[in-house]
Amino acid sequence: MTDNPDLLETYRTMAAKQLAIGPLAFLNGSAGAGLTQRANRLGFDDITISPRVLRDLRGGGTAIQLLNQSLKSPMLVAPIAYQTLFAPQGECATAMAAAAQGAGMVLSCQSATHMAKVQQAGEGNATWFQMYWQAAGRAATLKLADTAAATGFSALVLTVDAPVNGVRDAEITAAFRLPPDVTAVNLTNAPQPEFAPLKSGESLLFDRVASCLPNWDDVAWLCRNAPLPVIVKGVLSPADAALAVTAGVRAVIVSNHGGRVLDGVPAAIAALPAVVDEVQGAVPVLMDSGIRRGSDIFRALALGASAVLIGRPVMWGLVVNGAQGASHVLRMLRDELEVTMVLAGCRTIADITRDCVHLKR
Repeated sequence: MTDNPDLLETYRTMAAKQLAIGPLAFLNGSAGAGLTQRANRLGFDDITISPRVLRDLRGGGTAIQLLNQSLKSPMLVAPIAYQTLFAPQGECATAMAAAAQGAGMVLSCQSATHMAKVQQAGEGNATWFQMYWQAAGRAATLKLADTAAATGFSALVLTVDAPVNGVRDAEITAAFRLPPDVTAVNLTNAPQPEFAPLKSGESLLFDRVASCLPNWDDVAWLCRNAPLPVIVKGVLSPADAALAVTAGVRAVIVSNHGGRVLDGVPAAIAALPAVVDEVQGAVPVLMDSGIRRGSDIFRALALGASAVLIGRPVMWGLVVNGAQGASHVLRMLRDELEVTMVLAGCRTIADITRDCVHLKR
């Protein structure tokens, strides 16, 4: 693999050959026509790096502090569900990879592995737990938060941009269904709401599903009552970012779910600057969706992100070579970030500021 100039692309290609059509559609597929998924990548092409030269770079590095967590680089593994679809050890292998590289990991509440096992495999490095608002309401959501806290997680990542699944053409075409041995084991005992049969003229989505969805008052309630800091993931609008800060969240993640939910929304990297400007440093702003190179991470940091989340690329490594493959992907991205920093004249992450890049449009 070392003779390929784009190792990450090699991982993607090899993973596509190794996965069955269903899991591959689940991993790589997008919502709708894939406009947003493509925009996530093209958005980085609109940002050029403006390097400075002849600077003193001695003693530099990529280490950061994020919500009282020390990371060797500004990277976390994004929450991805059902990782045993991609490798037998699933989330445990990913946790080992993150621990090996000093990266953070956000464990999906739809993990196919019990959260305690993942914590043990990652030596406590899987410190954030991603969750959705539970359909049964506040009590059920708080119970899940309490379980995460008791298991050793240090923050809750409340994902708010996917109250329902997007229309994912590739999964529909592949007739993807979870195998019987792959389930969301951490939600097995979660209570479910009970509904009477639909009445004439009643909408399943707008009446039944909508009645279970949270609002900003619920987020504020969770921030007040949860045993851990709450981070909101899935924000593209500056107005929503402001509401999140008012609700009491400790960080905001700019994300369009990797283009998997609503097709036609802006690229996450394009939405990032306005959210950063709106928040004005009140809380850290992170981003995900579309990062494929260390230079992409540099661009995101220059536009105000405190850190980034890496999703599909880590899974490609996991498919190809388990924990070692996932670890290699994280190491490659960190190495590329370090090279970019040196060539751009940035000694530390704090040196990566908005004047380090130029927006073409």
